[in-house]
Parts: sequence; structure tokens; C-alpha cells
Amino acid sequence: MTDTLTPATRAPRSSPPMALLSRESGESLIDQIVRSVSARIDDRVLRSGARMPSIRQFAATHGVSAFTVVAAYDKLVARGYLESRRGAGFFIRERSTMNAASEPRGPAPFPDGQTLDVVWLVRNMFRPMAHQHTPGTGVLPADWLDGTAIANALRAVSRQHSGLLMNYGVPQGFLPLRQQLQHKLAELEIAATPEQFVTTAGVTQGLDMVAREFTRPGDTIFVDDPAWFLMFGSFAALGAKVVGIPRLADGPDIARLAELAALHKPRLYVINSVLHNPSSTSLSAAKAFQILRIAEEHDIMIVEDDIYCDLHPGSAVQPATRLAALDQLQRVIYLGGFSKTMAANLRVGFIATSPDLAQRLADRKMLQTLTTSDIGERVVYKILSEGLYRKHVERMRNRLDTIRARAVRQMEQVGLKVEVAPPAGMFVWANAGRDTNVLTEHAMAEGLLLAPGSLFSPSQLPSTYMRLNVAALQGPEIWRFLQRELGA
Repeated sequence: MTDTLTPATRAPRSSPPMALLSRESGESLIDQIVRSVSARIDDRVLRSGARMPSIRQFAATHGVSAFTVVAAYDKLVARGYLESRRGAGFFIRERSTMNAASEPRGPAPFPDGQTLDVVWLVRNMFRPMAHQHTPGTGVLPADWLDGTAIANALRAVSRQHSGLLMNYGVPQGFLPLRQQLQHKLAELEIAATPEQFVTTAGVTQGLDMVAREFTRPGDTIFVDDPAWFLMFGSFAALGAKVVGIPRLADGPDIARLAELAALHKPRLYVINSVLHNPSSTSLSAAKAFQILRIAEEHDIMIVEDDIYCDLHPGSAVQPATRLAALDQLQRVIYLGGFSKTMAANLRVGFIATSPDLAQRLADRKMLQTLTTSDIGERVVYKILSEGLYRKHVERMRNRLDTIRARAVRQMEQVGLKVEVAPPAGMFVWANAGRDTNVLTEHAMAEGLLLAPGSLFSPSQLPSTYMRLNVAALQGPEIWRFLQRELGA
């Protein structure tokens, strides 16, 4: 492909020519033009402000149709490489304008006077960083997940249901997926019919829907302390008072739970029974019975967040008591999802509860968002129903088992204390012996993202603890940093 800029704006003669278009490459002519032009702009071969050839001129020079050039130019405009000037043609956008929206890499700068908070951590979790630099993240590395299975399922769904992109889904959720979830929960000894499920955009939306259904401004919601930090701000935004219940290795401090329940009369208690975030510990059967007794006495609804369900090997291998299995969805609302084990971007979760409450929550969901993504739900259903998912999560569990013990030993070698070594899951709750907010700020300066313990408590007070993701500890940088900072 020759340089087709007009003489007044032609790139220097020494600049390399554009690649020739090929009809045999498997890449469309439109995408070839977009790739070639954008690469030349990125490499500064084509200067900002230069006028592109007219559509007719480009088409004649390269032997393509005007339609092909129009589509390619439109893509380049949409991606910020070109701008269209009415009556004048297409021009290369100024580089300062093009780069203004580019995503920064590495942790965000920490402004003077700002306190480290949940928003800061979540914002940085979405920044493009090498996974070995983000031991504070809450997800597995992308190469641990089965991207091929998801891509195949997505292609199959799009071929079989070409019209689904044009329509809404069902407010309660894709029925075959809800039928599949019935089988999944039966394996956990939780009986539920498809009518008892409501699909959600992840557990996050599920928690929000339940909180809106049960609480009004001034009501109290109990959470574990420590616990998943994102819900603290979400509940507070609803006007609820968030109270932490101290979490021990086998579940909450029962004496404290009973005392605070009598004092606050909470509407909800949100708990991880299995693979608690951030400690990866699980609830004992004795504690589970006591929690249900207290909930019955004080009329508390239990919200059981079981997002890490599939990372646990099962009760046949390790003890794992689920409140929903004991209660059978009378006082317990069960939440689950697939963002941790399939793909975070699918955003497919679910609520399992009594039939009446499921209908009310489906109506609430409909008023808030109409429906959730029917495409994502069909993809998840296809993966679950074809039997590949079980082997996939088994591989992930085995991989975590292989590295967890070694990671705990390395933590202790660099000066961290692990009081309860988890037998499963991806997280370790480690004691650094110093304020981990300060440690996090130092790590940020070196491009490392940590998750300090203060964020996992509704009180947000300084803490010596922090959550570490063992799957994100495979690079040497974090170990060198911790050894230097902790003086081990």
C-alpha cells in the first residue's frame, strides 16, 4: 500500500509504506486498513492534523470499494485516530486529544491529605497492571480461567440465537440456567425450584437488591469484621447502620453476636459461611446452629454470600457448613455467582430464596434494570450444562493447593505472621506487625497494589493485617518489597 496523503500533507519520503492489502489473510479489508493506518499514526509516521485521502481517492488507489473505505474511516474516527470535518474530509486527530482518554497504568497517585479508602482500592483494581503486581486483588489471573470455553460458548450462543441481541431477557432470569442452578444447589444439600432463583449482575447487585428490600434508613445491617469491603459503602449509601461482628477462625464471635443482636435488632446479617473473605476460613457446624438460633430469636434475615463456593473442595474433603443447607431458604437468602471462577466480565450471579421473596426481588430487579444480560446467562448455562466447568474448577483448586502452602512459608520468611493457614481458597489474612495503610502507600510508590486490613472493617480503623491473594504472589517484586519493608 503506497502513501496516499496529498502532496501538501504527505509524510516524509523516508517513511515506510503501508502494508499491502490482502484478500487471503483472513482479516477483513476494513480491519486491515484500520490496523495499518492506526499503526502509522501511533508510530508518528502520519502527522497530527494531516488530511487523509478522500474516500474516492483511497478506494481507487487501493482497489477497494468506497463502502470499505467509509467503514474503515468510521472505525478510525470511533477509536479516536481521525476526525471528520464536514465538507473538508477526514483529518488525523491531534495526539494530545487522542491520548487524553488513555488508561493510566500502575496504581493511581495518592493525593496529599487523602485517606486510603475502599474507592481507591477498587479504582486501582480496574487499572491495567501485571497480575504479579497486584497481590491485593480479589480475582484469579486471567490465564487461570478457561477463556477458550467462554469464547466457544459465546460463539455457540450467538449462532443458535441470532435474535437474542435484539430482545430483553426474562426479569427472573434465563429459565434453563435457573434449572441448572437447581441441580447445583442440590449438590450442596439446598433444595430450591427454578421459581426460587433470581439472576443478578453478580453478587454485588444481589446484595444491593436484598438490602433495599429489607432495610430503610436508620436500620442496622450486621457484617463480619473483617469482611468484603465494597458492601460497607453500599449499605451506608442506603442510610443503613453497618455493625461489624468479630470473625474468628470457625465463624463469628457468638457471644458478641448475641449481645449486639439484642442491642441493635438488625434487619440483616451478611456472612461468608464458606471461604470467608478475607481469611478463607469456613463456618463450623456448631457456630452455624447458634447463628440460626440467634437469628430466629431476634428476627434477623441471614444473607449467605457463597461467591467462593466452587473453590472449596467439598465437605467430603474438608468440613463446610452452609446456613442455607440447614435452614432450607426459610430465613437464609443464598447468593452465588461465577465471576471468580469463569470470568469477572460475565457478571452473572443469582439469589436463591423462598418463592414469595424471589418474586418480590424479581419485581424489584425489573424496576431497577428491567433484566440482566440474557447473553451472559446463556453462556454460563452452556458451560455448566456441558460438564466442562467441574473439571475447570478442580484444576483451579489443585493449582491453588500447589502454591498456597509455599506462599504461606514465604510470608513467614519475610516477616508476616499467618495465624490461621487456610486449607482452601485464594486468600491469606496476614499480620504485618505494622500499620498496613502505610505499607500500602509504600507499595504503591513501587507499582504494587496491596489490600490493607483497615478496608475490611466497617470501622475503617488502622490495622496491622492485610489480605494477600496467593495466585498473585508469583513475581519476585512483592517478596523483595516485603522483605525490605518488614526487615526480615
